[in-house]
Amino acid sequence: MATIAGVFSRPTRPTGIWAWISTVDHKKIGALYGVTAFVFFLVGGLEALIMRLQLARAEHGIVSAEVFSQLFTMHALTMIFLAIMPLSAAFFNLVVPLMIGARDVAFPRLNAFSYWVFLLGAFILQTGWIVGSSPNTGWFAYAPLTAESFNPSKGMDFYVVGLGVLGVSSVAAALNFIITIINMRAPGMTLMRLPVFIWMTLVTSFLLVTAMPVITVGLIELYMDRTFGMNFFNVDAGADVILWQHLFWVFGHPEVYILILPAMGIISEVLPTFSRKPLYGYPVVVLSGITIGFMGWAVWSHHMFTVGLGPIANSVFAITTMFIAVPTGIKIFNWIGTLWGGSVDLKTAPLFAIGFIFLFIVGGLSGVMHAISPSDAQQQDTYFIVAHIHYVLFGGSIMAVFAGIYYWFPKATGRLLSERVGKWHFWLTMLGMNLAFYPMHFLGLDGMVRRNYTYPEGMGWDFWNMVSTIGAFILGFATLIFVHNFFRSLRKGEISGDDPWDGRTLEWSIPSPPPEYNFAVIPTVHGRDAFWEQKHGSGHGVHAPAGGAYDHDEGHGIHMPSPSILPLITSLGLGIAGYGLVYSFPVAILGAAITMFGTYAWSMEPATAPDEH
Repeated sequence: MATIAGVFSRPTRPTGIWAWISTVDHKKIGALYGVTAFVFFLVGGLEALIMRLQLARAEHGIVSAEVFSQLFTMHALTMIFLAIMPLSAAFFNLVVPLMIGARDVAFPRLNAFSYWVFLLGAFILQTGWIVGSSPNTGWFAYAPLTAESFNPSKGMDFYVVGLGVLGVSSVAAALNFIITIINMRAPGMTLMRLPVFIWMTLVTSFLLVTAMPVITVGLIELYMDRTFGMNFFNVDAGADVILWQHLFWVFGHPEVYILILPAMGIISEVLPTFSRKPLYGYPVVVLSGITIGFMGWAVWSHHMFTVGLGPIANSVFAITTMFIAVPTGIKIFNWIGTLWGGSVDLKTAPLFAIGFIFLFIVGGLSGVMHAISPSDAQQQDTYFIVAHIHYVLFGGSIMAVFAGIYYWFPKATGRLLSERVGKWHFWLTMLGMNLAFYPMHFLGLDGMVRRNYTYPEGMGWDFWNMVSTIGAFILGFATLIFVHNFFRSLRKGEISGDDPWDGRTLEWSIPSPPPEYNFAVIPTVHGRDAFWEQKHGSGHGVHAPAGGAYDHDEGHGIHMPSPSILPLITSLGLGIAGYGLVYSFPVAILGAAITMFGTYAWSMEPATAPDEH
């Protein structure tokens, strides 16, 4: 089998497209995650624009009710699982090893496997658009709408299998980063010297490892119901449809923090750098993130206030939901405290970070309103909820993602994104964001129900719906400006140098873009903002022998993991098995066999090619 493994490994470093297909370099995998996720972000945005066109005026007929149901379902699934989560994974891959002073992640091939499985899961989830039967029940897929009798098409099968495959990717990546952060930190980098982004990555990874199995149980039960006629959610057979809601939201609310904690980590890196001062209240910010991770498990039923759980359950979850706003509010005060009195340089990255704070406060305030169960009973399933979730996830996660892209783009590419174009991007995004989603508060309070493909004339909703549609198209235009800025800067952007922002953390101490081995000599850390302290403080923040971590020509004699095609082969087997579960069990068996073959060959493959020893 070692010989078989050798067939898929090249003795020399590959080039061209093969270098990307077989890469195990965390930086290239981060780029693959980022580009793929942003493509799906554009797909999700296109779905949103079609919905906004449909709702621009009363009784519009651009799409049918069925297509609209598929659009709002796939928009949420695409943005959550195929855009925001993998965009966070892109930052994890790009900067986590660099920030902790490591040469790679703990398991490079598992890292590649997690990307390819993500890509296969994304294809499965999106297949419905090709065959004409996408999921149509909302991203939460409430029973009994998912039953075979109500939903005989393949759309819900793509939902079940696609999310199941994506869960494999998430857990594999999360385990990898947990082990990397715990075991591969540079000497002297204690836990309380970790950058906040690393802490948020660690908390997010633990949430992924513990939350994904919950939804996996629900997906298996749903698959059994649909495929073999079992009765986990069949009311006629004595089952309870509320079981699905509990399973989904026990996963679904930690999922909200899986989406937002990485964003909070990005903000906690960007603001101190551009304020030229340490993060205000670092230990409190770290503790707040950990507290959010723990408390995220105690609030799931605030999504179920109108189900009829009773006054005791509603009261308990109302109280826990109010409490979880406290650590979030603490973080906001710490970010404002970081800006206060700082020498703030308003580049594009900090503008997006400040925009994040403003928009996230709006989303947080409406979230506290939902914590009050009588209030939530009136707001539930109206556009007020849609406004809230978009202020949290677009105004929160996506704004932070853009801040992170503008911040770390020069580290990844060696070039700067255009600041002039970037500021156009920021201000149009802020304008479009608020025009698109703030009017939804008014529509929701006036009783406009979400997920309806149209609304009657004479309700007084036409004006605000048109404003919202205009805002959505401004957002789309702003995103196209960013795409132009990205590709133009990739080819013609100003050369950034190694440390364009006068950075605070270790990634800014090495060349831009980093060499494959990251650090020629692993640094020894003596402070929290290690690189900053070396440049501006005592001079003892980070230490490496002369010509070591900062020498562009060092690195000979360092053995890095060799490229491998086996992670891709293993993930292809998993993807084939997924399609087999939808269409044909013999195909599923074939896919499982390919996965087993790939896994075994992978386990026998040497870590480095023979010529590299």
